[in-house]
Amino acid sequence: MTGLSSREEKILGILSKEGDLSVASLAENLGVSQVTIRTDLRSLDSKGYVVRTRGSALVACHPLMSEKQNSHVQEKERIAERAAGLVQDGDSVLICNGTTSALVARYLLGRKDVNVVTNNTLILPYARVNSGLTVTLVGGEFRPQTEGNVGPATVRQIQDYHAKWAFLGTDGFTIEHGLTTALAENAEIIRTMCRQADNTVLTVDSSKFGRKGFVKILEVKDIDMIITDSGAPAEMLAAAEELGVKVIKA
Repeated sequence: MTGLSSREEKILGILSKEGDLSVASLAENLGVSQVTIRTDLRSLDSKGYVVRTRGSALVACHPLMSEKQNSHVQEKERIAERAAGLVQDGDSVLICNGTTSALVARYLLGRKDVNVVTNNTLILPYARVNSGLTVTLVGGEFRPQTEGNVGPATVRQIQDYHAKWAFLGTDGFTIEHGLTTALAENAEIIRTMCRQADNTVLTVDSSKFGRKGFVKILEVKDIDMIITDSGAPAEMLAAAEELGVKVIKA
C-alpha cells in the first residue's frame, strides 16, 4: 500500500483480520516494543488508515473495503501505474470508486494541471501530497463499503463535467454479460462517467474475469481499453479485442 512501511502494512493486515487489538497484543505479535507500535499507529492515524482508541486501534475503513485493499496488491499497483501513464499535463480525468482506480491518482505524481473529478474517497490521501492535481469530489450518499459517494446527486454533478479519460472498475467481467457489479448505484455512476469522457479505460485485475455481478454496467464493446495483469484469461482478452477494445497487460 502507498506510503507505508512493511511493518505498517503488517499492522493493517492484522487489524483487518482481528478487529480492535491492543498495543500490547500488536507489539507481541510483531516482536517489537509498544513504543514502536504506538509510533506506527500515530503514523497510520495521520494517513487516515486507522482510528486510535485508548490503548488500541481500529482499521478506519469498512471490512469489505479493507479486504479489497489487501488483495492482489502488486497487480493493482502495476495496472494503476500503466493507466496513469496515459494522462498528460493539462488533462481532465474521471475516476470511479474502487481500489484499483483510486491508485491511478497515486501515479499521477509529477503531472501538472490535471483535473480529477471523482466519487472515490480513497483518492484524497494522494490529492493531499500532489499539488499538480485539482480534485473535485462529487457529493451524494457515502457508502463505506465502497469508499464512494453515490446516488442521484452524484450522477447530476458528474454530468456537469467532461474529461479526456475515465478510469473505471468492475466487480465482474465476462464477454457474454459484460461489466457487472454487486450494487446498482455503482452501475449508474460508471455509465455516467463513460458518457462524459472521450476515452474509457477499465482498470481490472485478473481475479474479476469470469465473475458475474448482480447488476450489468456496460457491454464490453462500450469501453475503449482494458488494462489488466498477466493472469487475465487470454481467450477473454482476445474476444474483447475482436470487439474493438484495446488490451494492455501491465
